[in-house]
Amino acid sequence: MHEPIEPLPTPWEFDLTEVDDGEDLVAVGGDLRAGTLLEAYRSGLFPMGLGEHGDRPLGWWSPDPRGVLLPGGVHASRSLRRSLRQFEMRVDTAFDEVVAACADPGRDGRWITPEIVDAYTELHALGWAHSIETWLDGKLVGGLYGLAIGGLFAGESMFHRVTDASKAAVLAMAGYVFDDGDDRRLIDVQWSTDHLATLGVVSVPREDYLERLELALELDPPAFGA
Repeated sequence: MHEPIEPLPTPWEFDLTEVDDGEDLVAVGGDLRAGTLLEAYRSGLFPMGLGEHGDRPLGWWSPDPRGVLLPGGVHASRSLRRSLRQFEMRVDTAFDEVVAACADPGRDGRWITPEIVDAYTELHALGWAHSIETWLDGKLVGGLYGLAIGGLFAGESMFHRVTDASKAAVLAMAGYVFDDGDDRRLIDVQWSTDHLATLGVVSVPREDYLERLELALELDPPAFGA
């Protein structure tokens, strides 16, 4: 259950109506308080620092086009389906470990700072952030974390230590999010990649994403682990 969140403490608001098409970075500054982050995601934005390895200054991004996974669009190859049989999937049993693995300083392109870790750990404690975990022989071998806000699941980062472990987490997450068959539900992956495209991720214009987001926010969050 979500804990109550204080009203947004800052006077600035997120507004994408004046942002040029194709421009991904839409604002700089602000804070990572829970209220700020939730308002950002509800407005179609997410944070990522502009400095080295994600350090400040803090940037707010709304990619155009946006990578999404839509109901009915999930795809798993035959070889991936075979690979999935070896894994055990869990939810929210190792959130800190998943975030730490995603933030591993040895990863190329790392951007998850201690400040980001603290912010999403707080959101997890408040019931908004979740980890989808891939286990093999009792060991955590992959996973992802993100925010569930209404019918939106905003994926933040994922990792793997064995082949297909991160793909398994994406498929498990989609299974939870799309379980009720409501076609208003939406998974945001920020930017599409070749890796994600094999699972059915597509790119949509920002305007399309914002329209889908508005509908998704009308829904209750998925029942993770139910």
